[in-house]
Amino acid sequence: MKKRNLGNSNFTISELSLGCMSLPSNTADAREVIAAALDAGINYFDTADLYDKGENEAVVGAILKPHRHDIILATKVGNRWQDCVDGWSWDPSPAHIKEAVKESLRRLQTDYIDVYQLHGGTIDDPWEEIIATFDDLKKDGLIREYGISSIRPNVFVPFLQESHAVSNMMQFNIFDQRAEEWFSTIEAASASVVTRGSIAKGLLTAEWKTRLQPYMSYSEKEAQYVLLQLEELFGDVHTAALAFNLQFEAVASTVIGARTKEQLQMNLNSYSQLQQLGDIAQIKQFTKQDIYTDHR
Repeated sequence: MKKRNLGNSNFTISELSLGCMSLPSNTADAREVIAAALDAGINYFDTADLYDKGENEAVVGAILKPHRHDIILATKVGNRWQDCVDGWSWDPSPAHIKEAVKESLRRLQTDYIDVYQLHGGTIDDPWEEIIATFDDLKKDGLIREYGISSIRPNVFVPFLQESHAVSNMMQFNIFDQRAEEWFSTIEAASASVVTRGSIAKGLLTAEWKTRLQPYMSYSEKEAQYVLLQLEELFGDVHTAALAFNLQFEAVASTVIGARTKEQLQMNLNSYSQLQQLGDIAQIKQFTKQDIYTDHR
């Protein structure tokens, strides 16, 4: 498994990373997936305090505890579950971040978080206070680096430019290329992109015929055309999807989710075939280069 630098940090992370949101809540079942990821050389694991009301962090922490010094552990903060209400609220206040990091550390069974990410954001948030809080957590040794998970340019651009953040987690795939417009800006801020939604909910896999549906700005017919082109040119849609994301220097890692060991293996098999593909730049000829229309 090849590795890339994460922003201007000292971290080198695997080109494929494991998004832990899809893991089973049963520790024994989740352990099979994480063990297979570790065996494959994956060293970047991403979770959030929002997932399963914190239980995802607890499962991930318990399994990764024996491997803690060999992996890069990322989690997120900012979404607060509301008592007796089916949902959560946005709370990026320094008070909440300082309390939430302690709870995440407890659930993850660790003394520090490698990459602590703000899980969203609005232009009305107290950004100077948020950045100062992350910097304080870093000085205190509770986190090693920090970043953001946002697809709002008017949020992530000033955050990255005015802070020491090293990453932005963004949806990016063949069917959703909106983030690419901002890659150079993110790189200029000494940060990297970590992509999510990289296989478009399974649409960009060998199972696409059973999953075919409209996606983003693509109608079902348009999506089918693209997928047929991918098959004809590259043979394996899944491999082409991973190669498309990883062709960009701004991308440090592409996050894949897996509920089972078999699902993870599908991603690993496709990753192993990257070097066999032809000119991946051809994909641009039959796909849309959409841009963000909101939050600019």
